[in-house]
Amino acid sequence: MSPSLVLLLAFLIGVIAGLRSLTAPAVVAGAAHLGRLNLQGSLFSFMATKYAAVFFILLALVEIVNDKLPKTPNRTSPLGLIPRILFGGLAGACLALAGSQSMALGAILGAVGSVAGAFAGYNARKSLAQALKVPDLVIALVEDAVAFGGGIFIVTRF
Repeated sequence: MSPSLVLLLAFLIGVIAGLRSLTAPAVVAGAAHLGRLNLQGSLFSFMATKYAAVFFILLALVEIVNDKLPKTPNRTSPLGLIPRILFGGLAGACLALAGSQSMALGAILGAVGSVAGAFAGYNARKSLAQALKVPDLVIALVEDAVAFGGGIFIVTRF
């Protein structure tokens, strides 16, 4: 796989984290556990364990429910954005390592992607709900599917 493609995928997994912060590490941990991503001998080899995969998948499921609650912080506020940046960076670093690229560059690209995904996702969700005259919940469920499907698509490129 070309270095450019690996780094693009690191950015894109960050975009997924911008949509749903825990979906990105969940799909990365799941793929690593299943042997799709080689993280052996790296700082992030723990992501390939069954425990990490189960932990992040459970947290991602909780996040999907929590996202629909009225008191959930806005994803573009510091409280919503900081976890997205951290988890986007983690997921981006893992993909970069699995593709034999710079962990630091992957983390930066994942973090930048998460900011882009957070703001783009917020604006798209708000605009689509208004334009289609549907409840926000409908668009939120579509966004869940895009985040999960996009994450799976990204990690299966390895």
